Amino acid sequence: MVPPADDHDCGWKAYAEHQERRAAQLEDRLTALEKAFKRKSERREKSKLPPAVAKKPATSEEKKQTRRAMAELRDTKLETVIEQLPVPPSACACDACGNTELREVGKGKPSTIYEYIPPSFQKVVLMRQTLACKCGRLITAEAPARVGEKTRYAPSFVAHLCTSKLADSIPQHRLEKEYKRLGIPIARSTMNALLHRAATELKRLHDAACAMVKKGRVVGADETSVRQANLDKKAFMWTFNTPELSVYKYAETRSGKVAVEMLGESEGVIVVDQYTGYNQVTKPGMRVRAGCMAHTRRKIFESTAHAGFDEALELIGKLYEVEREAKEAGLEGTAEHLAMRTERSRPLFAQLLSWGRKQRGRHEPRSGAGRAVNYLMKNRAALRVFLIDAEVPIDNNASERDMRPVAMGRSNYLFFQHKESGERHATLYTLVKSAEKNGLNPTAYLADVLVRVHTHPQSRIEELLPHRWKPPDG
Repeated sequence: MVPPADDHDCGWKAYAEHQERRAAQLEDRLTALEKAFKRKSERREKSKLPPAVAKKPATSEEKKQTRRAMAELRDTKLETVIEQLPVPPSACACDACGNTELREVGKGKPSTIYEYIPPSFQKVVLMRQTLACKCGRLITAEAPARVGEKTRYAPSFVAHLCTSKLADSIPQHRLEKEYKRLGIPIARSTMNALLHRAATELKRLHDAACAMVKKGRVVGADETSVRQANLDKKAFMWTFNTPELSVYKYAETRSGKVAVEMLGESEGVIVVDQYTGYNQVTKPGMRVRAGCMAHTRRKIFESTAHAGFDEALELIGKLYEVEREAKEAGLEGTAEHLAMRTERSRPLFAQLLSWGRKQRGRHEPRSGAGRAVNYLMKNRAALRVFLIDAEVPIDNNASERDMRPVAMGRSNYLFFQHKESGERHATLYTLVKSAEKNGLNPTAYLADVLVRVHTHPQSRIEELLPHRWKPPDG
């Protein structure tokens, strides 16, 4: 018996069709929510990771290096106070025989604790000697070094202010509260004036750092958006880093003109993502463009729901294993590092490209998986540059790390008031971040150069940059 055709029209049929549409809408919404709130970390599940590599037993030399590293860790820069802790009289008797005539053995057994001493500032009143001549002329001792004229805040205070805002991303209204608790009478407007004054005084150093970027053979670059109060569109903070310096540049545009201004027609390598703004400095005869494996991995990681994408993540993970081993062995940038890349990384990269060719026709080009595969294959020439040059890093993570304090500041102090403010912050970001990169205390560094920059000759201004700076007693 042939069933009747479903061409009737009734209330139940309309209700069923409505429920089907409603279910499809809910499913689409659930998918969108899962995508919005999914786990952000790119760390893979342990069950999917390859088995751990068995550790080799440590040699005697490695054990010595470990002990030396632990000794250096204990030898901190903190002020050390040694206090004697005597045995209480009630315990000055032997438990075994009851003898009370005990002798002291050695210097004692040390126990180390770390105490918190609340930070403090000093109000220093300098009584400047005044001498008088019988002719009526007076001679007075010179006033102490200041950042600007007629200010009562020493360079060390201004340096602390700059470090707190630029390195720690603490907005000025929070600093105002902290200084008030410490008993320092300073208004937010005064702090703002001191910051801008310091940046103006140090502009010569920022100009010198920008000039050194052009001389860098391998330069990493990145940019991120920031807000400017009197600008309707986004402004941008750029970073250009070399092994010694992290140089920031503020601009009201994301145009490639900024990269041209910073790098000109210099030669070498530039490590960047695929933003087209860097095309103007990667023309023939100029810089070679090196790609970022971290960007490639991130795009592939976001598509691991598709079959076969775990294979690509494992290959990229092995590429990073080679880099990690070279770093731990202290071989970064050497001929031995290049030999490791040639022997181990090149075959892995070839397998990664082979995987990409197989996957290319399996996914719709505009889908997430299709974009991930196309990113790898389209940029394969830039991504393989690190295989032939040991000084080129495998990714651009150094530049992205340089952008972290800018991103934190964007969340905490929200915006720059005007273009000049952004440019001055770029100056301070450059010196603070470069000081940290070279293992310096940025507060101590700024406190010194804020005084010395006035008298230092322009022809030798590079001597005050963080990677060449020497303390006054050095």
